[in-house]
Amino acid sequence: MRGYVEKPRYRSQLRLVLGKTYYTLKRYALWAFAGDKFAFKAENELKYEFISHQTPLLRNLKDVDMHMQFNKITNLTIAVEKINYATIAPGETFSFWKMIGKPSIRKGYLKGMVLQNGKITSRTGGGLCQLSNLIYWMTVHTPLTVLERHRHGYDVFPDSDRTQPFGSGATCFYNYGDLVIKNNTGSSFQLALNLSETHLLGSWKSDSPPECKYEVYEKDHIIRHETWGGYTRHNLIHRKKCGLDGCFIEDEYVVENHAIMMYAPLLVDAGLIKKGANAK
Repeated sequence: MRGYVEKPRYRSQLRLVLGKTYYTLKRYALWAFAGDKFAFKAENELKYEFISHQTPLLRNLKDVDMHMQFNKITNLTIAVEKINYATIAPGETFSFWKMIGKPSIRKGYLKGMVLQNGKITSRTGGGLCQLSNLIYWMTVHTPLTVLERHRHGYDVFPDSDRTQPFGSGATCFYNYGDLVIKNNTGSSFQLALNLSETHLLGSWKSDSPPECKYEVYEKDHIIRHETWGGYTRHNLIHRKKCGLDGCFIEDEYVVENHAIMMYAPLLVDAGLIKKGANAK
């Protein structure tokens, strides 16, 4: 696992604008000319549930105005309506942004929290990362294939009440920071999504019953003190594939994560940091 993370580089505003324009146009061209068959929104719910999960809508985050989280709930409500019952037939592809479209004020989206270069800011449609995080986490518990997933290069918040491994989510930014999922199985899969008063709820369903189950976990988690002065965090995400009777089938690599920490790891086991320093 690659350990060294370079110090963040300054990029001019012009370079950022040109880069965003290039990748945005490239994504539009990919949607238009790649020849992929994309997921469609079905009317009827499929029968068999593979995985379900829920995440709280409101969190107590340091230095984050609560109004941005309330705005996030509005944004999630609009986006969920767009992709609830999104169905991927065999050979088809699900694109998070192709189905949701560009968040805009005209569509009713509000300014919610986003992370940009390790800093908290607000943007129209902010907070939709909670939806892409939920979908990604559920997807790695299914036989579906993740073709594209992005993660923030910065770890902004400490692990307060964390229930999932570090790096097990997927950030999103319109339209080139997409979450793309391919159905290489012989069964159709469908997203079922909803908001309760307190949680974002989701599940993957199918027209065929599950033949196996997955346990997602992290390996080789470590925090390093880099030579340029900052702290970085690293791990591997794996999953154990088992039969429905619990019989182990195989251990599969999922993804590798690296991020610059935006807080001092004061409560982290010093042995982890020392081990990381010796491994460089």
